[in-house]
Amino acid sequence: MMMYMFYLLFLMPLAFYSNYWLVQLMFLFMMFMFMLKLNCSIFSFYLSYIFGIDTVSFTLIMLSFWICFLMILASENVFKTNYYWEFFLFIIIVLMMSLFLTFSSLNFFMFYMFFEISIIPTLFLIIGWGNQPDRLFAGIYLLFYTLLASLPMMVGIFYVYKSFFTLDFYFFKLIYNLFLYFGINMVFFVKIPMFFIHLWLPKAHVEAPIAGSMILAGIMLKLGGYGLFRTMKLFIEVNMYLNIYFIVINMIGGMLISMICLRQSDMKSLIAYSSVSHMSLVLSGILVMNLHGFWGALVLMLAHGLCSSGLFCLANLAYERSQSRSIYMNKGMMNLFPSLSLWWFLLCTSNCASPPSLNLFGEILLMISLIAFSKFIMFSLFFMAFYSAVYSLFLYSFTQHGFYYSGVYSTQYIYNREYFLLFLHWVPLNLLILNSDIFSMFM
Repeated sequence: MMMYMFYLLFLMPLAFYSNYWLVQLMFLFMMFMFMLKLNCSIFSFYLSYIFGIDTVSFTLIMLSFWICFLMILASENVFKTNYYWEFFLFIIIVLMMSLFLTFSSLNFFMFYMFFEISIIPTLFLIIGWGNQPDRLFAGIYLLFYTLLASLPMMVGIFYVYKSFFTLDFYFFKLIYNLFLYFGINMVFFVKIPMFFIHLWLPKAHVEAPIAGSMILAGIMLKLGGYGLFRTMKLFIEVNMYLNIYFIVINMIGGMLISMICLRQSDMKSLIAYSSVSHMSLVLSGILVMNLHGFWGALVLMLAHGLCSSGLFCLANLAYERSQSRSIYMNKGMMNLFPSLSLWWFLLCTSNCASPPSLNLFGEILLMISLIAFSKFIMFSLFFMAFYSAVYSLFLYSFTQHGFYYSGVYSTQYIYNREYFLLFLHWVPLNLLILNSDIFSMFM
């Protein structure tokens, strides 16, 4: 563990004294080094004092490395315009370090501390490199939604220590306390986000630069799911009484959000709302408290991190050419970029869980767990699956077909770097399902 921490630590001065692309290659090299430590044990391995990694941690740390590597690849404009790219790389390295320590912490307080620290680099990315003046309001939304919910969590951590005299996840036992349940879990519900407390997410996505949107969609939402994985063993008894209410809110909310997607005219806003819909399914799977639900939630978190990040890259490519995020201003792109239209199709179909994407495997597992919990959930699952296909088709057909906006007389072609970026999103998303037998050994 110390090897990776020192690697990231010594990468920080390299951001100021080296080439932009060298730091990106260092991220890729570190990811492959970490991947060689793969061990399909459900118990913690690679233990190091208060840090350790199990299957869930390993999956999300790998996703963090991959998304940070792709963030640097997607943000070439920061380097070309020489817009403080050294600080940009430094912030990405700090963010990766905080995520690595969050996902590998075995101590509740250490997890909480790095969980909160990871908000600060994301805030700097949005405020420093965002495109619109409203990015300040988006940053305030992100900060205050999270901080307001995280202060009760700190009090809850002190109560847990008073009860068990330890904050190591391994020694947690059942505890029946409604105030503690809401105090600790509300910050995770905000982070996922749950319906009713999701308004910060579309705002932050729309105003963020491409790197900010990728890290928000790819990793930051997964912090909420990971936190629930770690703390649910405290609240098994409370969950027996309360989970039905949260599952109903998530199912109905996911259905409503799917319909809201059809009324969006902003591409990034539509993709952000579709993230809320998918993550409501993940949250319901975790709250069901069975094995299929847990593994389905993990698989869908991984799939959503790749798919949603890829869609934001596509929306950014269109924005860089037309200077508009409006679906109606970006019509007929198939006439100008027929090769790019293929990538729109592939990622939109993956977003609505078509085979052979990993989204399909995750949604099947989640549907099995939710229908086993209550057969009445079938109705909302049907509408969510249907509207997921509808808004994905809406996004694809409105942007690719029709007459191109005549106000644009010249545009850039699509660079090989951008095709490579989309390739690196789509290929893992569709090849990981070939290795899905890894998950079956735990069921």
